[in-house]
Amino acid sequence: MEKKPIDLGLTALDELFMTDEGRKESKLPRIHDIPLDQIDDMPNHPYKVRMDEDMEALVESVKNHGIITPVILRQKEDGRYECASGHRRRKAAELAGFPTIKAEVREMTRDEAIIIMAHSNRQRSRILPSEKAFSYKMELEALKRQGMRTDLSSGPVVQKLARDALGDMADENGRQISRYIRLTYLAPALLDMVDEGRIAFRPAVELSYLTEQEQADLIETIGYEDATPSLVQATKMKEFSREGRLNADVILSIMCEQKPNQKEKITFHTEKLKPYLPKNINPKQTEEYILKALEYYQRYRERMKGRGDR
Repeated sequence: MEKKPIDLGLTALDELFMTDEGRKESKLPRIHDIPLDQIDDMPNHPYKVRMDEDMEALVESVKNHGIITPVILRQKEDGRYECASGHRRRKAAELAGFPTIKAEVREMTRDEAIIIMAHSNRQRSRILPSEKAFSYKMELEALKRQGMRTDLSSGPVVQKLARDALGDMADENGRQISRYIRLTYLAPALLDMVDEGRIAFRPAVELSYLTEQEQADLIETIGYEDATPSLVQATKMKEFSREGRLNADVILSIMCEQKPNQKEKITFHTEKLKPYLPKNINPKQTEEYILKALEYYQRYRERMKGRGDR
């Protein structure tokens, strides 16, 4: 059965250059120039606007060509606007010094705006686990509010139907959706470690079942042990927590256990490496580039040492 295409609310190329009269005849939405100072962020927007090379390139593009794809806004009850899609373009327009931005203003509810926001941002090439987690949570809650029964007898059924519907839209397994949403129960410091790659996804899901105090004790232990839990250790902590037997001493004891087949792993922050790497290389090429650079450096040191021995 062929899947029905999802309308992300993005404007087709041939529609961008239509006149208002042409849009009216085609029953297409009109594009307005909306002052940037009248547009508000969506509350609890899960996606971050990073001031990185990609944003610099976007700002430069906006300066040279303007906003090609209009942002999508909803008008609020107070007359101001809320950005449903295009918050990076909006920020780029602001940094480029534009007073207004081209926008399609739609009549829609907050829940409809949330779903558009989630769909449009899923097209990004890089999404942090925390961004995906809070986006899924917001979208799932919006789907459940859109005409679904909420009486107590159908509660679990509603949850599963909405989760599976979201999974179909996101091309993700329903259980995986639930796992991502579990990450929203992590303390901010632990969630940051997940985004940085210091804590793997599956251990992070297990740790999300710990209480606030237990997570605080774990963060402290990670700090002075300079180590993060494996999946086995995280699962053991979850079991002790469920039994009411997890405390700071137990966490320390579990963290000091030898991890099976543990191999030393070195991680780098991408932003710190970017100034030294060629643009547009993938992770595998990055590893090869670093290894070749280290090999060259080692040879250089050996040559310098040889000269010093003469």
